[in-house]
Amino acid sequence: MKEIGLQELADLAVGATLLGTGGGGDPFIGRLMAEAAISRYGPVRLADAEELPDEGLVVPAAMMGAPTVMVEKIPNGREIETAVATLEKILDKTAVAVMTIEAGGINSMIPLAVAAQMNLPVIDGDSMGRAFPELQMTSFHVFGLKATPMALVDEKGNSLVIDAIDNPWTERLARTATVAVGGASIIALYPMTGRAAKRSMVRGTLTKAMDIGHLLGRSRRSREEKLNVLREQHGAVELFTGKVVDVERRSGDGFARGTVSCIGLGAYADRVLRIEFQNENLIAMCDGRVVATVPDLICVADRETLMPITTEGLMYGQRIVAFGLPCDPVWLTEKGMETVGPHYFGYEIDYVPLAGARARAAQ
Repeated sequence: MKEIGLQELADLAVGATLLGTGGGGDPFIGRLMAEAAISRYGPVRLADAEELPDEGLVVPAAMMGAPTVMVEKIPNGREIETAVATLEKILDKTAVAVMTIEAGGINSMIPLAVAAQMNLPVIDGDSMGRAFPELQMTSFHVFGLKATPMALVDEKGNSLVIDAIDNPWTERLARTATVAVGGASIIALYPMTGRAAKRSMVRGTLTKAMDIGHLLGRSRRSREEKLNVLREQHGAVELFTGKVVDVERRSGDGFARGTVSCIGLGAYADRVLRIEFQNENLIAMCDGRVVATVPDLICVADRETLMPITTEGLMYGQRIVAFGLPCDPVWLTEKGMETVGPHYFGYEIDYVPLAGARARAAQ
């Protein structure tokens, strides 16, 4: 097994924040949690899915709620272990590994913290290949796995076990509970066997995030060289370059929703980009024309450094570059599009393949 130490953790925090498409929680808080655990307990082992025993218990863990709330509502550090231990007790099995449920700032870090605390490996993969705002928006759901039993814990010590009739009901009940405890909670859910994980997970997410994080954070390559690597190795498509002129953001019903508007610079002068988000960026429109849609990744980064900017980090005056990355193929299936396509989020538009984004943005 490979290991994730403090340097790899720094790379992962940057890369997963980019893949989180604006959501997944504040990367600074998540990194501090994981750094503290690794400093105390040692590096985390990174396991390939094929190393899992078929009948072993695998437990994904994450933060649930509005990322803007988590910035001020800091976890106490024991919620994750409590949530995982709760599922172990209910299922009368000991976990053999933990998993990230999504790529994102805090949600790429939380499983590493509990893995270090419990001396467990973390699996190189997740259930999205990016971040999504709702619990049923996972490859596990697409493959028919149940999210429950699910454990939900807050920083005050409250804990709750949910056993719902289906995954959308798990989302509703857990979202209501999360709002009740202050808008953010720590969860462990989708407990599964190693065999089920191999069949249903998105593989290689952590390695991909660390590679991207190293490229953007530690690499001495020029900005253009970094962009070329993103294009050639990860399929990135530039959507817009400009300045943030307005951010409308609101927190409610357990989500951070809003719209960011930008005016163009350079080749995009006199043009306007609007991105709508629900925790994560969902739709990008240039001069009213849709140029990228969920489930493809819509990423916003600093224009010069290419460091990712989360939805809660967006502010007036920032010079940004927006680009898209192709989603995992699981989301292009009928069930995947039904689960996370534009129609699910209430948009009366069909999915717009990223391959044509550059041509649409140029029109």
